[in-house]
Amino acid sequence: MIVSIEGIDGAGKNTLVAALTQKIDAHVLAFPRYDTSIHAQLAAEALHGRMGDLTDSAYAMATLFALDRRFAIPELTQPGVVLLDRYVASNAAYTAARLLDDAATQWVSDLEFGTLGVPRPTLQVLLDTPANVAQERARRREALDSSRARDRYESDSALQERTAEKYRRLAADNWESPWIVAAPDEDPSHVAQRIVEFLGNIN
Repeated sequence: MIVSIEGIDGAGKNTLVAALTQKIDAHVLAFPRYDTSIHAQLAAEALHGRMGDLTDSAYAMATLFALDRRFAIPELTQPGVVLLDRYVASNAAYTAARLLDDAATQWVSDLEFGTLGVPRPTLQVLLDTPANVAQERARRREALDSSRARDRYESDSALQERTAEKYRRLAADNWESPWIVAAPDEDPSHVAQRIVEFLGNIN
């Protein structure tokens, strides 16, 4: 079973993943896989301004992130619960926000689930954190850890706000799977328990 934790930068995904792993055994994987994936590493270089005009193309960036997941399929399809910090919905939300076009979510779906054969998630969880709150968290994180310097997407407040709205639409439509939406003030342990209960009902 694949459970994807989604939300804009600074939404609290790491915190929820930590809370959930206190309740269930899971293989945890974070996308983009900057440490191991050449596609993710190229995307990171682009997002920090070291790949010329590559970031100007939303489609090119989305394809790099999609290829990162394509080569993670062996990990994504292992037995048990696979818990993800970001997945395909992240690509859909950011791409649609960049292009100002909701049709981009279908393009991402066709690319990742269709052409590349990435497995669909069992459940997607949206941390519906307000963009201004998430931005402040990301700034604090950057100040405390120089290795967490915000990239072009993370430092674009307007993009973050549009992406948050695209995420809400995906969740409202149950895009590609059932979704759980966590309110901004909901305790991570409570959200984790909701996820556990959902997975228990599947079994």
